[in-house]
Amino acid sequence: MVLCVATIANDNLQDLKTGQLVDATPWRQQVALIVGVVFGALVIPPILDLLNRGYGFTGGPAPLVAGAKALPAPQATLISALAKGVIQHNIDWGLIGIGALAGIVIIAIDEFLGATKRMRLPPLAVGIGIYLPAATTAAVVVGALAGWFYNRWVDRFPNPEAAKRLAVLLASGMIVGESLCGVLLAGIIVASGNGAPLALVGDSFANWSEVIGGIAFIALCTWLYRWAGGLAKRAG
Repeated sequence: MVLCVATIANDNLQDLKTGQLVDATPWRQQVALIVGVVFGALVIPPILDLLNRGYGFTGGPAPLVAGAKALPAPQATLISALAKGVIQHNIDWGLIGIGALAGIVIIAIDEFLGATKRMRLPPLAVGIGIYLPAATTAAVVVGALAGWFYNRWVDRFPNPEAAKRLAVLLASGMIVGESLCGVLLAGIIVASGNGAPLALVGDSFANWSEVIGGIAFIALCTWLYRWAGGLAKRAG
């Protein structure tokens, strides 16, 4: 409970800070935050329960449906380890100290690089790269490179800012769509009692499915971003 309160408080502070930067009305923001917390408390627990029953989480109890692949939860695992370590008095403070020293060194390097005005070493990005799995961080790097090339491409357009905003909306839609599909699939798994209810082929096709899916995803992203760039170009 204490952890949830601290997490929600931090999230609300970030929202209020953002609102102050854009001159938002404070009391309206506070009402919206209260509504968000209430609806989040009503919606999030059933969704997490559904995901736990359908997939399970790494390090947690086995899912109810056999064959379902457990979901990695590195952020939750990290916070859980810290909370349990503090409550059970068995946290390794030596590792905490090493992490703090590493953070100080990275911040110093970032400030030095910032003074040269050539490149930066964001401490938050380094920290995320340390505790997130390579499969997740690799996708972030690929997305960052794709965004950099896209921004360089649309800078030649009459209205590059519009093209960049459309690209952000597309990326946000992909993230939300992937999450919604995951929840929908978890519901189908729980309802059917089958770990792979939509499977059309056997496990031997798994490697080919990843290759075909990757090619299809790249082609779809390329078409969407070319469409967004062309739309902004015509609007400009």
